[in-house]
Amino acid sequence: MGRRNYLIEGGSGTGKTSVCYELRRRGYHAINGDRELAYQGDPLTGEPVSDVTGVCAHHHHLWRVNDVRALAADRQEAVTFFCGGSRNLAAFIDLFDGVFVLEVDQETLGRRLNARPQDEWGGREAERKLIEHLHETREEIPAGGIAVDATAPLPQVVDDILRRVQQADPE
Repeated sequence: MGRRNYLIEGGSGTGKTSVCYELRRRGYHAINGDRELAYQGDPLTGEPVSDVTGVCAHHHHLWRVNDVRALAADRQEAVTFFCGGSRNLAAFIDLFDGVFVLEVDQETLGRRLNARPQDEWGGREAERKLIEHLHETREEIPAGGIAVDATAPLPQVVDDILRRVQQADPE
């Protein structure tokens, strides 16, 4: 759905969902991949799996590759933002004109996780420990992404992303 497609990535608690909603509020085409494209699957084969919960669910959090490819190929919108993270990113990262990585410090991450209810990802202690580990190691952050300071107020974060998109393609 975009002549240009961008991925908004970052660890849990960095603000991907909030950025998605703000982009939509401003009239941009933004897809919440974690809610609209995700399923639980085998990261090697892509085959759906069932009864995966807790920390294991994170390792099986995939996006439907065919749907991502179809959305990226549709040229109706000038720009489309895909917001979220998946364990099968390597299967479709080539579709994006750029990747923005939302960055927060440990204190901000802790404050955001403390505000999550237990029934939301990151609300349980084991999930939180995994999130903190991944934040520290950055092992699931795509290399070469454009860092965005996501500790700033949400409107500033989105302004920064949009400014960079415009600089890359000033049409």
